[in-house]
Amino acid sequence: MLAWPGVSERPSHGAPCFFVNGTRALCYFHDDHRGDGRTSLWCPAHPGVREELVGADPHRFFAPVASASGAFRGWLGIFLDLPETGEEDWHEISGILSEAYSSIAPLRSPGG
Repeated sequence: MLAWPGVSERPSHGAPCFFVNGTRALCYFHDDHRGDGRTSLWCPAHPGVREELVGADPHRFFAPVASASGAFRGWLGIFLDLPETGEEDWHEISGILSEAYSSIAPLRSPGG
């Protein structure tokens, strides 16, 4: 992700987070978030994507709870600690993160 234009990493709310242009959250990595005992990634998703993926495979995907301010509304959660397989499909996760980036990254001007 750090190879994408404008992406940087820093802790946010006690978790590693990647940002676009230092302000827009792209992805959070959670390990035992609020004592849930799980390892996961959270990222924004285009409308309908979260519902489609969670509906198709609720053991791998989930809808993070939105904060009181509305943060994480519409975001997608991906469990990384699946006991059934022990492995994640990193190619699929890369595609999901690429879509997340496209949903929040500013459009670049033709000259930029």
